[in-house]
Amino acid sequence: MIDSVFDQNYLRDPHQVYAHLRQRSPVARTATSQAVKVWLITRFEDVRAAMTDPRISKAFADHPEVFKANELEGGDSRGAAAVAPDNMLFSDPPDHARLRRIVVKAFTAGRIRALRPRIEQISASLLDALPPDEFDLLKDYAVPLPAMVIGELLGVPEPDWPRMIRLSSTTIEGSARDPKAVLAAAEETLAYLTDLCAAKRADPADDLISAMVHVHDEDGRISDVELVSTSWLLLVAGHETTVHLIGNGMRALLGHPDQLARLRADPGLLPDAIEEFLRYDGPISTATFRYTTEPVTIGGVDIPAGQLILVSLLSANRDAGQYDDPDRFDITRKPAQHVAFGHGIHYCLGAPLARVEGEIAFRQLLERFPALELAVPADRLAWREGMLMHGLTALPVRTRPATDG
Repeated sequence: MIDSVFDQNYLRDPHQVYAHLRQRSPVARTATSQAVKVWLITRFEDVRAAMTDPRISKAFADHPEVFKANELEGGDSRGAAAVAPDNMLFSDPPDHARLRRIVVKAFTAGRIRALRPRIEQISASLLDALPPDEFDLLKDYAVPLPAMVIGELLGVPEPDWPRMIRLSSTTIEGSARDPKAVLAAAEETLAYLTDLCAAKRADPADDLISAMVHVHDEDGRISDVELVSTSWLLLVAGHETTVHLIGNGMRALLGHPDQLARLRADPGLLPDAIEEFLRYDGPISTATFRYTTEPVTIGGVDIPAGQLILVSLLSANRDAGQYDDPDRFDITRKPAQHVAFGHGIHYCLGAPLARVEGEIAFRQLLERFPALELAVPADRLAWREGMLMHGLTALPVRTRPATDG
């Protein structure tokens, strides 16, 4: 019997669970909530080592047996990696470099700068549409903003954005409770994107999917399956991470009035604040699965070949061996090297876009709402289930102080 650390204690306070693991069992044998055996790595240096070890692979397309071999009785390892494995997230060199090169131009600093006016416009329109007194900052703002941005970047028609948001959320949230829901949502998304790629072939536009279709048709550097799978990856990853950067960051600010006041007084602190949001309560708890292709030793623990590995980015960013007073939230903390966006060849391609979206979101929110505060006690805020994304289920806020009577 292997107990899971991803239990109700984790759901209440993942940081406390990770702190215990870093001290007592930094490379822990545990299981997911779906009864799949994993090795969970929680210390900063061990996390970085695992993410760059060539003996630890992410290429699952040709090795689905790795998942089945690590299922406990009644376990279910099905998930996104089983449905859409043919993309750069679930690949090793040389395929990883080939696929990343095809899309990297869309996320260069120059391209992101060019997107800034449009992101500002989308953000302002969402703020204009908010209820005047109280709203859910997640549902009404943090969710649609990055979804609309990545939708435009990819070339998803605007009427389809709500459907894509729903399917993306199901893919992420369902991983905690219902693998069947994950599979159904992923398959529906892939079918939609297959049709969209065909539409872009017939009528190309200035968007990323059209560009990938052109590469496919011109020189075959990306296959039919890879084209659709990569579109799916960009859609989901390009949305969910920024949602929780905004939500978690605002939760941290509203829970630390001194830091919020400091940022309002000096907006020039915002770039450093973004990095502290990412370190203190980043949007990703554990990176997606890896597996050992041969025996490895991490943190003094021997791990056989054929084992599933999870690295906790959230835990690594609170490691006292890396940071002074890591549980202190300080927006003036000099940017320390964090792993909120990963490390090594799988470092998040969309990190520059997420940072710009976050900077625009916080700047406009704080300018628009000088008295923003939580609309519920902080202890009533709940974390989403699951071991992948780290984010709230809702973030109710009010735009002016509550009054008695």
